[in-house]
Amino acid sequence: MGKKTGEERLRQNAVSFPCGELTLEGLCYLPDSDGVFPAAVLCHPHPLYGGSMDNNVILAVSSALVERSKIAFAFNFRGVGSSQGRYGDGIAELEDAKAAISWLVSQPAVDGKRLGLLGYSFGAAVALPVACYDERVKAVALISLPPGRSHLSQLKGCTKPKLMVCGTDDFVVSLDQAKLMNQEAAEPKQFELISGADHFWLGYETELVGKVAAFFNASL
Repeated sequence: MGKKTGEERLRQNAVSFPCGELTLEGLCYLPDSDGVFPAAVLCHPHPLYGGSMDNNVILAVSSALVERSKIAFAFNFRGVGSSQGRYGDGIAELEDAKAAISWLVSQPAVDGKRLGLLGYSFGAAVALPVACYDERVKAVALISLPPGRSHLSQLKGCTKPKLMVCGTDDFVVSLDQAKLMNQEAAEPKQFELISGADHFWLGYETELVGKVAAFFNASL
C-alpha cells in the first residue's frame, strides 16, 4: 500500500531509451514545477534475485530526491521488465548505466553539470566503476555495496564525492567489510552505518534516504 501511495505522489514519465542495439525502459520522476534541476540515475539490485526499478529502496530514493527538487531516473537493466536483452553478469550492465546517463543528460529539464549516480547492492557494484570513469557523474551514492577486491581498488582510485551506506545487520556486507571499504576509499567520502538495518532495508527506508538526499544536496 505504501509503495502505491509513494508512486501516486510522484510525477513520472515512462520512457524507453537505446543501449547499443537494445531498448531499455525507465521511469523519470520529476519535481512538480518548471525549471532545470540536478538529477540522479538510480541502479537497482540484482536482476536474478528479483531486483528491478520497482524496488523499495529505489522508489524511496526517487521520492526523497523529487521532494528536494531533483530529478530521479530509475531504469531496468537488460533482461528486466520490458528492457530487452539478457543478464550480462554485471559487465554488460555497465553499458546500461552509461546509456541511462546519456538519456538523462539529453533532457532539457536536467542540469547536466549536476548529475549523480546511485546504486543499491548489485546496482552499487555497477554504479561504482561507471562513476569513477564517466566524467558526467559528479557524485556517487553506494548503498549496501557488496564486498570485492575490484571494488576496493575502484574506491581507492575514485576522487569524486562518495557516500557509502550499510546496515549493521546486513547479511551480505559484514561490518568488517563495510569498514574496510570506508578505510580504503579515497577522499572525499562519507560513510554511514544504520543500526538495525539489513540488506533489504525494510522499515529503514526513511532513515536511509535522508542520508542519500542530504549527500546529493551537498554534492550536486
